Amino acid sequence: MKILSVTDPAFRKYGRLIDNVDLTELVEALGKQPVPEGVVYEPSVEALEATSAMEALTRVAFGEMPIQIGYCNGHNELLNAVEYHRNSELNIAATDAILLLGMQQDIEEGFTYDTAKMEAFLLPAGKGVEIYATTLHYAPCGVDGAGFQVAIVLPRGTNYPLEKPHGRSVEEAGEDALITAVNKWLIGHGEGGLDAGSHIGLKGKNLNVNE
Repeated sequence: MKILSVTDPAFRKYGRLIDNVDLTELVEALGKQPVPEGVVYEPSVEALEATSAMEALTRVAFGEMPIQIGYCNGHNELLNAVEYHRNSELNIAATDAILLLGMQQDIEEGFTYDTAKMEAFLLPAGKGVEIYATTLHYAPCGVDGAGFQVAIVLPRGTNYPLEKPHGRSVEEAGEDALITAVNKWLIGHGEGGLDAGSHIGLKGKNLNVNE
């Protein structure tokens, strides 16, 4: 799979580099977090939120909106699903990581999406990017089978369990059937190993960054 850099012009429709916040302390704290064999996502991690980046990102990146800093760490090489939020997400890497990205505007009737439209971008260790709200994304991938550590910054409360019922099928409820957590809309792949009830709408290959 062709992998571009987040500095490539092709990345601009998906997001931007974070160049106005010192991420050093956050990256160092992230580097001390575990890297499991699978993939683990923690929405809010005290050690990361205790860094100077917490105040700076709250003020500069989110305009003083309450935020949470967690991580997505582990080993992964597959797409499995895509998700989106109603806001930007920040990804800050302590290791090299590959981001698989697409555009919400390319979602088709029935909330299906062709995985052939996804693009891969290398996020180098120590760097951070803003991923726009209309950018489809999911868990990062490691480079050449290595583990990855990526801090995930979102408005506080995002990705926590839902409190109210939502649609069970897109035929009956449309986009509401894609909601799997607070502020999280998800479209899965049939080979993604997702929870029962997830909307399976990805068409084409379950992309592998090593192919």
